[in-house]
Amino acid sequence: MTKRIFKYTELIILLTLVGGFTAILLLFYNYFGTLQHRQLKTETAITAEAVENGGLDYLNGLKVDNTRVTWIAADGTVLFDNEADPASMNNHAERPEVEEALKDGYGESTRYSKTLTTAMYYSAKRLDNGSVVRVAESRNTVFAIALGMLLPMIWIFILLMILTWFLSSHTAKQIVEPLNNFDLDNPLENQQYPELTPFLHRIYSQQREISVQKESLDRTEKDFVTVTEHMSECLILLSVDGKILIINKQAMKLLHTDDSCIGRNILFLERRVVFQEALKKAAGGEHSELILDFAGRRFQTDISPIPGDEGNESAGMAVLMFDVTDKENAEQMRREFTANVSHELKTPLHTISGCAELLQTGAVKPDAQKKFVDTIYSQAQRMIALVEDILTISHLDEGAGDMKWEDINLMEVSNKVAAQLQQQAIAKHIALTVSGNACQIRGVPQLVDNIIYNLVDNAIKYNKENGSVNIDIRPGDEGTVLSVSDTGIGIPEKDIPRIFERFYRVDKSHSREIGGTGLGLSIVKHAAQTMQAELDVTSQPGRGTTFKVTFPSGDGGKR
Repeated sequence: MTKRIFKYTELIILLTLVGGFTAILLLFYNYFGTLQHRQLKTETAITAEAVENGGLDYLNGLKVDNTRVTWIAADGTVLFDNEADPASMNNHAERPEVEEALKDGYGESTRYSKTLTTAMYYSAKRLDNGSVVRVAESRNTVFAIALGMLLPMIWIFILLMILTWFLSSHTAKQIVEPLNNFDLDNPLENQQYPELTPFLHRIYSQQREISVQKESLDRTEKDFVTVTEHMSECLILLSVDGKILIINKQAMKLLHTDDSCIGRNILFLERRVVFQEALKKAAGGEHSELILDFAGRRFQTDISPIPGDEGNESAGMAVLMFDVTDKENAEQMRREFTANVSHELKTPLHTISGCAELLQTGAVKPDAQKKFVDTIYSQAQRMIALVEDILTISHLDEGAGDMKWEDINLMEVSNKVAAQLQQQAIAKHIALTVSGNACQIRGVPQLVDNIIYNLVDNAIKYNKENGSVNIDIRPGDEGTVLSVSDTGIGIPEKDIPRIFERFYRVDKSHSREIGGTGLGLSIVKHAAQTMQAELDVTSQPGRGTTFKVTFPSGDGGKR
């Protein structure tokens, strides 16, 4: 504050000096210019009277410095000039002062040099015989005067600035010193500046509010600690820079520490790179989930930002860790079961393929071959599709972290899927169309293709004869919306919450007829979740169903 007061004081003084010098210069310039004009007019009148009486004799005997006298005939011919040869001079009849004098008896004008450093004042008077006497004097312009005074003014400025530097510095210190000595613990006892009284009262009021709030926070913290101490999960609250604010007993036990760690950085207790990266994301407002191993047990660690008062800044971070070892073991068993089922399904597939080969060689009677071959082939294809669907879901359950994210044009993918399923639609006399805009999203091409294919495939399978299926892509408020609408059999409202379950069928008999695996919508759900897309279903039995997939704006959190 002292520097600011000093700076502004110096600036005000400097501007005052410059402004004062400029104003004085202009005033004096105008004042003396007026005097010079009057003096020149008087000199012209005297010279004209003398020339009227003495003629060239007077002019030849005239001795003057810094004044030019010219005698001009009525036709503009120069008769005399005390600074140049009249014979070499041009006709002066068109000079403004001469022209005005010939017309009105007296004329004057001012002409500036090209450099604007000097000016010539001309005054002319007509004599009784019609000739004109002109007197001219030079005068420095305001720019020339300013340049001439520049050096002394610089010295004056330097001396004044040195003087004002000491005065400004002393004044600034005198102003700021009472502020630096304020007793903020007792703000109402500071009365040096009456202007600050409202401010001091405000401080006093805020101190009382802070005191009340602190007591409330202390009580809240005590209650919070009491609750967290009885949690089975590990909970740690951190500041934005990673310092531990609160840690419960379970977390202390897991990290082998005690309450002395409060106030220290969490990295003193856990330094794994993935943990540090998750902390950085949380400090930037992004939620993170990771799995950390502690003493042979696996803990899911959720690190979430704590929003500040404004809602757009992180006020801290919350770390929640809970044991998921048993859950992961169960998941592992489920994955092994899926793999075993897939293996068991592939074995009969090879057997069926072998039987089909025997049939093709003629080992079966001709009248039984067609039905036998068709049955084996349809079952084989259905089992292969089932295996593929199971493997797809298993991959999605594992997170699909190996899948590559790319920029995808939904219109291009939709047109490709429509082309693949066009023959199937034609076979059922169903009109399959694609509409909307060429919207681009960030996602996994394989998953996007699976979503569209399964939705359109179901829309055709569960449709009516001469029905329609439409794929529509449009930008929405929350992202890009892909809609697949059909005029099919519809879904009862009670079944809608369960249609994404594995192997769940609304109409089991109809599903067996069309050969579905019961995993299509489950794949759609898992694929949408992997790409953080929202899935919505609206349906009316007997009138049709619409599936909407809203892909998030931006990159969906992946690069």
